[in-house]
Amino acid sequence: DLDAIVARFPVTSDTMLVDTRLTDEPEASCRVFRVYRTVPAHYHATCDEYLLAIAGRGTIFIGDADPFEVTPGQLVFFKKGTIHGLTVIEHPFAFLSVDTPRRDPRDITFVNAADGTPETFIATRTLY
Repeated sequence: DLDAIVARFPVTSDTMLVDTRLTDEPEASCRVFRVYRTVPAHYHATCDEYLLAIAGRGTIFIGDADPFEVTPGQLVFFKKGTIHGLTVIEHPFAFLSVDTPRRDPRDITFVNAADGTPETFIATRTLY
């Protein structure tokens, strides 16, 4: 129940995102994550990402394209190495994510290194 998972996320976080893993296999990982604040330009070096918006509203930019609004039910996809970022418009802003192959939680490179680290980017929590 994705709505129940989103409801269990904390109201605030010290990290930009909090996720919980639904599967965690070498070939792919499936997660639900909530976005708490603007996520600056970054990329993942090891995996393609499929993001299905499941709650809230926000904007996302992918590559050189202009930012666009994302609402529940919209699917966003991009290949590894693609620069992207997120901004929250309405909380809770949450996604179902499928990463192929599995995304290691430390696989995050900010375009501007001063914008963050793996530790400030995401916290993984068991919410069951």
